[in-house]
This record gives sequence, C-alpha cells and structure tokens, in this order.
Amino acid sequence: MGPSGAGNRRDMAESSVPGHRITEPPTPSPDPDPSGAEGAGPGAAVEERAPDSPADLPASSWLAVLKGSVREFTDDELMDRAAALTYYGVLSLFPALLALVSLLGISGRRTTDRVTESLRELAPGPARDVLEQALQALSANTGTGALMAGVGLLVALWSSSGYVGAFMRSANRVHDVPEGRPLWKLLPVRLGMTAALMVTAAAGALLLVLSGDAARRAGDALGVGDTALAVWSVLRWPALLLLAVVMIALLYWGSPNAKGRGWRWITPGSVLALLIWAAASAGFAVYVSAFASYNRVYGTMAGVVVFLVWLWIGNLAVLLGLEFDAELLRRRAVAGGMPPDREPYVRPRDTRAWSEEERREAGLPDTARHRGA
Repeated sequence: MGPSGAGNRRDMAESSVPGHRITEPPTPSPDPDPSGAEGAGPGAAVEERAPDSPADLPASSWLAVLKGSVREFTDDELMDRAAALTYYGVLSLFPALLALVSLLGISGRRTTDRVTESLRELAPGPARDVLEQALQALSANTGTGALMAGVGLLVALWSSSGYVGAFMRSANRVHDVPEGRPLWKLLPVRLGMTAALMVTAAAGALLLVLSGDAARRAGDALGVGDTALAVWSVLRWPALLLLAVVMIALLYWGSPNAKGRGWRWITPGSVLALLIWAAASAGFAVYVSAFASYNRVYGTMAGVVVFLVWLWIGNLAVLLGLEFDAELLRRRAVAGGMPPDREPYVRPRDTRAWSEEERREAGLPDTARHRGA
C-alpha cells in the first residue's frame, strides 16, 4: 500500500480517538465584488457611525456644507459645465420636439396647439417665441403617422442621451469620483435614463394638453362640469412640479458613479435646485422684459440668445443642487469618522474602468496585484 493509503488510514484512526478534533478543509472565501468597488470610499465602520438623515447632522456640518458648496462651485467649474449641458440640451431638444409633435399629431392639430399655448405660461417672452416657432414649424412639416412617431422617438432617444452622458460626466466631477463603469454597463444606464426622462417629459406634455376644453369635457363625462376645470387649473401646476422632482431625482440618482444613499424622491439639493430655477427664471423674465436690450444688441437672434441663457440658468440650478447634495454626503462621511480630505467620500458603483493612477489615489491595489491576490 502506498503512502497515501497509509495516511488515509492514520487520519481515520485519529478521528476515532476520543477528544481528537477532526480538521475540516477551510471554507472558501466568497468571491470579491465583481465591480471592484470594495475598499474605495467610506468603510463599514464609517457607514455605521454616520447619521442616517441630513437632519441628524450638527449645525457646524451644515455650515461646512454651505462653504463647501461655494468652494466646489468654482473648483468643479459648474458655470462651464452648465454651458456644456445647454449645448447638449439644444442638440437634443429639437429631436425631442419632433417626437412630441409626431405623437401629438396622431390625436390632431388642436392637441399641438394646446401645448403651444401652455408654453406661454412657462418660458420668458423671447424664449417662448423660439419654442413656439419650432413647434409650429415641426407640426407643419411632420407626418402624423405612427411610423413617423416611432422614427422620431428613436432619433430623440439617441440625441437626448448625449445630454444624459454630459450630465453623468458632470455628476462624477461634482462627487470627485472617476467614471468606473465599463461601456457595456454605462451605455444601457444612459439610454434607460434617457427613456425614463422622455416618458416623464411626455407626461408633462399630456398635463399641458389636459386644460381648457379638454378638462371641461372630462368633467362633463364625470358629471362634475366646470368644477373639474377649476380644480384642474389649480392642480396641474403642482403635478408638473412633481414631474420635475421625478426628473431631477432620476438624474441625481443614476448619473454619478457613486452609490450615495440610494433612491430619494426629494433631497435638499433637488428642493434647492427647483427654488433657484423658479426664482432665477422669474427674475430673468422681469429683467428681459423691463431692462435688457437684447433686441438692440442681437437683433433677430435675440429670442435665441434669451432661450439659451434661460436653459443655462436651469442647468446651473440643477448642478448647484447636485453639488449641495454631494457636500452633504461628504459631511456625513466626516461625521462618521472619515478624514475630511480623503476621496472618494462615497462608495463608487464600479471601478473596473479606473486607471492605475485613479486606483492608487483611491487607496486600491493595482489591477495586476488585485488579480493575483
């Protein structure tokens, strides 16, 4: 009998001796996180000590959030990034309008006219003129068939995804975390977010359509008559505000390569963004109508310039809200014991696309050593 047989017999004999402990093979360790994000950002101890809600942060942390937001506003170049988002927004706007007009055209020209009329209550004067002219031109030159609507939707989806991609890059800069999601993972997220935003925008257009005669007819069908019109004239603006909250929440949640605190319908940053956007839009409308001289300076291009400035203000407001939320996450990690100057201060979703330098800066092992470990 060979040595292996003798060894097996000896092990069996030892296991039968009273009090002798049988040595079992070690349990295999669980597979590492396939995203490679384990070890970057706040650890488990920091997460356990960190406050669960922003309301639990001390007053000194809120002051630090305000100071950090002002500092990062310059460091993250938010004004330039808002300008880039405005550029991508314009590129995606008209394909989106084409899809919207194609869908609305299926139900008749009057539906498109109702959307055009409702825009007069939302945008500053010259910007409103640009949108109205675009809608009228598209509705006059676009077929109303389902095929045209489908083609318009596909074109709008791809064009609008450029805006979402630009917002993702800005969100990563705001959170001070590099993009680590590989392309095969990033592209579906980008297109999925774009589709969700387009559906939400279409719901907003539907809310604009359901006004005036449409609301009265719906009230007559339900037997409440003019009461439905009065109620809807009040409720449609909060409903539009709710849709705006959903769109901002989606951008804040899915854009950065950061896990954050998960999905949040309303965050302090989103509330701040909406307040800034509303106040700035109202102030800009007053400025344009009473003090500005865009017509004398830009002539026939005045409406386009005002429209671009208005879009830039909106994008800047959304980025400011995102920056505020990011600073809240930083202060939450600091309150949990993380050093204030350590980055990233949030857990990344994925690190597989990080360079070796980015991995070293985050305190992660090099890819070669990580694979050999």
